Amino acid sequence: MRAWWGRRSLRDRLMMGILTPVLAFTVVNTVVLYRQALRAADIAYDRTLLATAKSIGDLLEVNVDGEKPHLKSTLLYSALEPFEADNRSRLYYRVTGFDGETVSGFQALRPWHGQLPQKGPYAALVDFYDDHYQGVPVRVAVLLQPVTWATGQGMATVQVAETLELRETLARSLLVDTLWRQAALLVLIAGVVVFVVQRATRPVRQLSVRLRSRAEGDLAPLPSDGVPRELEPLVAATNHLMGRLSHLLDHQKRFVRDASHQLRTPLAVLKTQVQSAQRGDVDPMQALREIGDTVDRATTLANQMLALAKVEQIRQQADARPLDWAEIVRNVALDTSALIVERQLDFDIETQPAPVRAHEWALRELSRNLIHNAIKHGPEGGKLAIRLVTDRHHAALTVSDSGPGIQPEQRQRLFQPFASGSGRSGSGLGLAICHEIVGTLDGQIELENRVSHGVVEGLDATVRLPLASPR
Repeated sequence: MRAWWGRRSLRDRLMMGILTPVLAFTVVNTVVLYRQALRAADIAYDRTLLATAKSIGDLLEVNVDGEKPHLKSTLLYSALEPFEADNRSRLYYRVTGFDGETVSGFQALRPWHGQLPQKGPYAALVDFYDDHYQGVPVRVAVLLQPVTWATGQGMATVQVAETLELRETLARSLLVDTLWRQAALLVLIAGVVVFVVQRATRPVRQLSVRLRSRAEGDLAPLPSDGVPRELEPLVAATNHLMGRLSHLLDHQKRFVRDASHQLRTPLAVLKTQVQSAQRGDVDPMQALREIGDTVDRATTLANQMLALAKVEQIRQQADARPLDWAEIVRNVALDTSALIVERQLDFDIETQPAPVRAHEWALRELSRNLIHNAIKHGPEGGKLAIRLVTDRHHAALTVSDSGPGIQPEQRQRLFQPFASGSGRSGSGLGLAICHEIVGTLDGQIELENRVSHGVVEGLDATVRLPLASPR
């Protein structure tokens, strides 16, 4: 049932959700109205039965034969014809005397053995009940008629039974009349509901038409003018999704463009070096060293471009967990210790526990690029300091070198891909990767010259990330 309901359209759900209760209410209302009409018809025809019984009771006489009175009825059956509504119904009566003897009427009509209601609707000793006469269902009115004579009084029992043809005819007429009125009302309600639902769901259909008619690759936001309030969250979510898809597509296009542009140069250089080595223009060992250097630069460039692309993948993931940034920074410093020793740097590191919610790869790549840039751009034999501190809300990693610093106009440009701050060899992707990683972690990155007495003593690269909130 749930699967079937889940396949229904929004329009079908609305119409079924509205019409089903209306139909159920109409059925219940029809039954109630039909029963009320039957009750009203019974009251009307029961009153006729009571009038017939009273008329019979008024014609009763008492003959006193000796000491014992005898009840006598002078009613002829033809006198009941005025009480018959039409030829479809028949009347039967029976008058029972003081001792339970049949005085007049139909002997086959069963005597009454019931009890009078405590508070009836009429000012008479009367009771109504359903019975059968010769296998035919009848409605019976029984009247206890007081009879008096000169020397006493007694109670006669008058029973009048009527067949149900007329009542059934009236019931069918009432039922048909009620049904067609309820059916007309239901059709009217259904028509109004269908019209209203069609009008209400028109914006949804128009929205689907807009989406289907869009050209391939069109990720422009959907217009929200004239959109019903209920559809505004859907349109906003759709536009947000389109924005994310557009960003991903732009990132992929930029990656392909940059990769094809940046890898073309080292590949061309490598081809030239191989051709020169084949012709014998240079010493074979020198040619191999040059080819090796070119391959190393191309490999570094490819790895950094793949790292830049992986940052975008991490941005879409939400499974980051708290990690100790201090431990990762120390491990990265240990991994780069060979480069530090090779350049004979005066190295110093100071860290504090810093729980940060992030992917381990992102923190490791961020720390590695910052430290590697400081090693590469600092002078040989200079200073390299790493300091990781925390406050109430953030963790701050500062990597300081003793290089020449940067110009003010370079402060933001260095975070762009393939931008280099010096003539040294490099791909210009290290700080771009750091900038993208920091953006995914809701942090900040700054480059500031360290100045003393008007002289630039080096560059401080500082990254601030929010501490992981306890859960």
